[in-house]
Amino acid sequence: MTLRPKSKLGFGPPIKDGFYYDFILSSPLNEEDFKALEQKMREILGQKQPFSYEDLPLSKAYEKLENMGEPYKKEYAQELAQKHQLKELRFFSNGPFVDMCEGPHVENTAQIPRDCFKIRSITGAYWRGDSNNTMMTRIYVWAFESKEELHRQIALYEEGLKRDHKKLGKELELFVVEEEIGKGLPLWLPNGTILRDEMEKYIRELEFMRGYQRVVTPVLTKSELYYQTGHLPYYKESMYPPLILKNKDGTEIEEYCLRPMNCPHHHKIFSSKPRSYRDLPLRLAEFGNVYRYEDSGALSGLLRVRGMCMNDGHIYCREDQIQDEFLSVMHLHEELYHKLGITNFYMRLSTWDPEDPKGKEKYVYAPEKWEKTQALIQQAMEASKLPYTIGKGEAAFYGPKIDFQFTTVTGREETASTNQLDFAIPERLKMTFIGADNQEYYPYVIHRAPMGTHERFVAFLIEHFGGDFPTWLAPVQVMFVPLHEKFLEYCHKLTLELKQEWVRVELDDSHDSFGKKIRKATLKKIPHILVVGEQEVTQNSVSHRRFGVDQQQTLPFEEFKNKLLKSIKERKLDCKQLLS
Repeated sequence: MTLRPKSKLGFGPPIKDGFYYDFILSSPLNEEDFKALEQKMREILGQKQPFSYEDLPLSKAYEKLENMGEPYKKEYAQELAQKHQLKELRFFSNGPFVDMCEGPHVENTAQIPRDCFKIRSITGAYWRGDSNNTMMTRIYVWAFESKEELHRQIALYEEGLKRDHKKLGKELELFVVEEEIGKGLPLWLPNGTILRDEMEKYIRELEFMRGYQRVVTPVLTKSELYYQTGHLPYYKESMYPPLILKNKDGTEIEEYCLRPMNCPHHHKIFSSKPRSYRDLPLRLAEFGNVYRYEDSGALSGLLRVRGMCMNDGHIYCREDQIQDEFLSVMHLHEELYHKLGITNFYMRLSTWDPEDPKGKEKYVYAPEKWEKTQALIQQAMEASKLPYTIGKGEAAFYGPKIDFQFTTVTGREETASTNQLDFAIPERLKMTFIGADNQEYYPYVIHRAPMGTHERFVAFLIEHFGGDFPTWLAPVQVMFVPLHEKFLEYCHKLTLELKQEWVRVELDDSHDSFGKKIRKATLKKIPHILVVGEQEVTQNSVSHRRFGVDQQQTLPFEEFKNKLLKSIKERKLDCKQLLS
C-alpha cells in the first residue's frame, strides 16, 4: 500500500505454496515492479513490526472499514457477520497496515524469514469470483519456512512452464482452440488425435478383457429424461440452454438438451429389454461426447473445457456383486496408471454428511442405503491395498464416489477420474431385473471413467511426459533422415516396410541441411531418428538416434524393426531409452 497508495483491499488468503492478495490498484503493476515490492517486504520484516489486534462490535467495525476507504472489505464483513451470526470482527495491524483478519499471527515481522518468499505472478481476478463484478489484480507470492523449500518450488514451477500442455500443444501441433469455434471447444489436430486414438485403443482392450460391451448413444436427448433422473436441479446451471422445437404456428413440440453426461442413455439401454439376475453384472462402455457450459474464467486449454469426450462406463449389478465389481474397477485404474508410469496416486472416498443442514437438498435422503453402500465400497478399497483417504460431505447426490488423485511431475495434485455408486436413479427410472426368487429388484449402478475425459487426461499425459511420449503413444514414431538425396530410394523402401506394420513413420526428403533436419525432428520430440548414408545402404542397416539419449547405434534394419514392433506391441514405457 506504500508503493501504490489509495489502492483498495480484496481477499488475501494463505494457499498451499504461499498466499495471494486481490487489490484494486491505484496504478498498474507489472513484473518489472516485483523487485521493488520484494525489497519493501524485506524492509518491513527487518523493522520487527509487532502484530496486534482489536475486536470491534459490528457497527464500529463497519465504521472503521468505511473510514479506511475499504468498500470491498466492508461488503465482505457484512456478509460474514450475517452468515455466521457474528457479534464482532477482529482487526490485525502491523506498522501502518490494518486488515480485517481472524489470525493468529507471529509476534512480529522479524520472525518471518527474509529469504523464503518470492513474488510468483500477477493475474486478473473478479471480486468474489463473479464475472459481473469488478476485475481486481491478484498477486501470488511463494512463501515457505526455508530457502531450500522455496528454491525447490521455483524449480518445480519452471519445469511446469516447460511442460505446460498449452505450450507443448502448440509446439507439437496437438490441438488448437479457435475463437470462431468457441471457448472451451478444442480442435484436435492430427498429432493430438493420434494420442486420443492410442489411448482409446488401449482402454478398449482393457475393457474387453473385463467383459464390457461397447455402445454408442446420441448427444441429444429430450429434457424430460433429466427431470426423471433428477439431474436437472443439480446440473441446470452448467448445461447449455435447451433446444425447443416448434410448429409453424409457434407452438412447442419438444424440448431437447445437449447432454452433460452419458448415464441416462446407458440406463435406457439397460431397460430396453427384460433383465434377469443371470444377466448381471452388465457392463456397458462408450467414448461419449458431453457438453457443459463452464464459466469462461475457468476454461484452460484441455484441462477445463465445454465440449469433452468421456471414457464412460456403467456397471449394473446386484448388491452381492458390488465389492467385486468395484475392486475390478480399481484394478483397471491401477493397470492403466502403471502402464503410463503414474505411480504417485491415491483414492479419496467421498461420503455423504448426515449432519449437513442442507443434506436433503444435496443428497438423495436414504440413510440406510448411504451407510450400506459406503461400507461396501470402503471394504473394496481395503481389499485393493491401494492408499485412500475419506472426504466427508463430498459424495454425488445419488451415492458415494471415489476420486483418483495423483500428483503431477510439477507437484500439482489433480483429480484424474471419478467412480460412483448409484442406488437412487434406477428406482427413479423404474429399472428392474428379475431375481432368483422371481421378484423384481432395482440394480445398483457403478459409474466409472478411468480416463475421466479425453481432454483432461491427454493434458495430464502431455505434462507427465513433457511431450516425450513412449513410442506406442508418439504421434510420429520414426523419422528417416538421409545424408543425401541419393539415399532416398533406400529410405522409401524401409518407410513402406514400416508402414505395412502400422508404424507411424515419416521421411524428411526436404532440401534442408542435415543439421536442420535433425533439429526439426528433435524439436518435435520424435522418439526414433534413423540416419541413412552410404554405409547403411550397403549393409542394409540404420544409424539409430533415440530422443533424449546421447549414444547413437548402428544396427541391421531388421533388428531395429523387430525391437521397435516389440516395444509398440507391449506398450513399453521406453522414454529416453534405446530399444531392447
